[in-house]
Amino acid sequence: MKVVLFCGGLGLRLREHAESLPKPMVSVGYRPILWHVMKYYAHHGHKDFVLCLGYKADAIKRYFLNYDEAHSNDFVLTDGGRSLELLSSDIDDWRITFVDTGLHANIGQRLLAVRGQVQDEELFLASYSDCVTDAPLPRLVEDFQQRGKVGAFLSVRPVVPGHFISQRENGLVSSITNPKDSGLWVNGGYFIFRPEIFDHIEDGDELVIEPFQRLIAKRQLITYPYEGFWAPMDTLGDRQELESLFERGRAPWAVWADPEGTERFVLSSRGGAAP
Repeated sequence: MKVVLFCGGLGLRLREHAESLPKPMVSVGYRPILWHVMKYYAHHGHKDFVLCLGYKADAIKRYFLNYDEAHSNDFVLTDGGRSLELLSSDIDDWRITFVDTGLHANIGQRLLAVRGQVQDEELFLASYSDCVTDAPLPRLVEDFQQRGKVGAFLSVRPVVPGHFISQRENGLVSSITNPKDSGLWVNGGYFIFRPEIFDHIEDGDELVIEPFQRLIAKRQLITYPYEGFWAPMDTLGDRQELESLFERGRAPWAVWADPEGTERFVLSSRGGAAP
């Protein structure tokens, strides 16, 4: 199954990296966060990627053109350094299509730009390239296939600093709520689509605004509320948290390295058609 990854954002909230790297290339551990997202999909058997490029597309192209498996995998060196045997490999069976989808295009327009790459698929997957999860992808895909809807997305609890405040007209505070306890869900950025999604996107549309409203009106959009691990990399603090988890060997999104990981999955019983 093909996987469309949106890699064209400016990453302005990661300013210490933004001038030299696009956000998908900011590293977590030894590799860019983009690699972590791709490895998640590859672990579940989806290794045919379409990268929607934009800002500093050349940096992403160079990374894969110059990819050296020995830099991040175990290997045996013999014959005075002339012979190298890899003990593991990352991307040798991946197929990656690189498409320049414009410097300032929104997500909806980037998806339209790669329509020719996925329009003949029964289903295809899509994701932002700056958030990671351990969500049970095979279960989501299986359920979506049975539903016969046009689109689906993972919804997660909001991860924001501070608290939600409710107040009355006179400024009197009526409640203070931790975002995770607010009962709200937000778009987690992991999507499943049928090619019919393109019938609902018009020029200039942002994917989760106008097209999703059209799908909602036709009862063709599903959300899967997920209460397991999900994390974005929007800010320096987010990146430091992901780096800390990785360094401590506690990276929940690295399902390829955790054979027991499937026992963690927690899908909310409230999954279903979006209202």
